[in-house]
Formats: sequence, structure tokens, C-alpha cells
Amino acid sequence: MLLKVKNLNAGYGFLNVLWDVSLNIGKGEFVALIGPNGAGKSTVMKSISGLLPPKSGTITFDGQVINNQDCAVNCRSGLSYISEELNLFTGMTILENLEMGAQMLEDKNKARENLDFVFELFPRLEERISQYAGTLSGGERKMLAIARGLMSNPTMVLVDEPSLGLAPQVTDEVFNALRLLNRQGLTILLVEQNVTKTLKFSSRAYILEKGKVVLEGPSSELITNDHVRKIYLGT
Repeated sequence: MLLKVKNLNAGYGFLNVLWDVSLNIGKGEFVALIGPNGAGKSTVMKSISGLLPPKSGTITFDGQVINNQDCAVNCRSGLSYISEELNLFTGMTILENLEMGAQMLEDKNKARENLDFVFELFPRLEERISQYAGTLSGGERKMLAIARGLMSNPTMVLVDEPSLGLAPQVTDEVFNALRLLNRQGLTILLVEQNVTKTLKFSSRAYILEKGKVVLEGPSSELITNDHVRKIYLGT
């Protein structure tokens, strides 16, 4: 397993949000984390990335326990977090944002290769290379956030709500890009509200409710599960 989360408990101050959450993700997998608003999905992502220290439990990435490691250290180890907030440098251009994403790379030739790759993945970004991030549309910002996360040459990406607020056509572009990245070997953990599309694109999924994993399995099976169909698919 590339990522192992065992009995994770996490929260904010005295408030506990996650209760004994366990996840296992193998190298090259595309795994989804699904659940209603407030279930704790983003808290899982923040705990794994290093932004939120766990209260208890173990998080292991590529054989190393990373419970108390800083987010920047995890990024250098190959774990990239693309948050729901995006956290772009709005006063910088697209190119400058992407260059910031590659700062941890010592190999400048690899940084150039990664830049070419993300422009191939999102041609719209290359067309607007000198445009300030703060002037981009919502879809372009999502593309830039994903592209910047790829610039560090990660082994695995944590992607939080990539389709939030996007038009259907742009959502399709983002999901197709994630599927292409996965087919090229990138491991993905995806948090997403669009359950139907998520289960069609991912290979496995975990269902998180009230801070606990209540279901897990192949996405092709979960999409026909009575609980999932009733609560998340409205059928």
C-alpha cells in the first residue's frame, strides 16, 4: 500500500470530527472519499497532507509514518494536496504560480518537463500564461490548482472538491484530466460531491458519514448499493 491510514482520530480543538477512520490506497489507484457535507472528508485530507495533526491513529505514506510531518515535507516526499480553497497566488501570473509549485524540485530540467506536461493537459493555461490568477474563471482556477500540484512531480495527489461551482462541461474536462493522470500512473485520492461521476471514474470508494467509514468497496459495486443509491444518487 502506498498510503495507509489506521484508526485516525482528528478534529479541531476539543471538537473531534473523525472517529477511527482507516483507509488503504495502493500505488496507481484512483480512490474516492464520498459523504455528505460535514462528514469530515476535508478533515481526512488535511490530516493526511500534514495541515492538521491527528489526535491519534497512524498515517503511513510510502512506508514512512508521517503523522507529525509538515505539509511541505510531505510534498517533498511525493504527496501533493490540492485543496478546495485552491490557495492560488492571485497577484501572480499562471506561469509564476506553476513555477512556485516546482520550487522544491532540484532538477530544473524536470521542472521544464512538468511545465510542458501540464500545458499539454490544460492547453487553456498555456494560452493565458501571462494572465494573473486572480482574473481567471472558476474552471481555469481549478485547472491551475491541479497543474500547480503536479509541478512538484508527486507520487500521489489528494484532490478536494475539484468540480465545486463548475459548469458541467468544465467538470468533464477536470475529471477527464484526472483519469488521464491516473492512467499514467499517478495515485489519486478524490473528495467530491458529484457522486455519480465520481463512482464512474474511480476504481474504489469509501463512504464517510458523521466522521466514520460506513461502507467501502469497488465503485462499480457501490453505485448499485441500496444505501448509496437512496442517500447519494436519489434513486
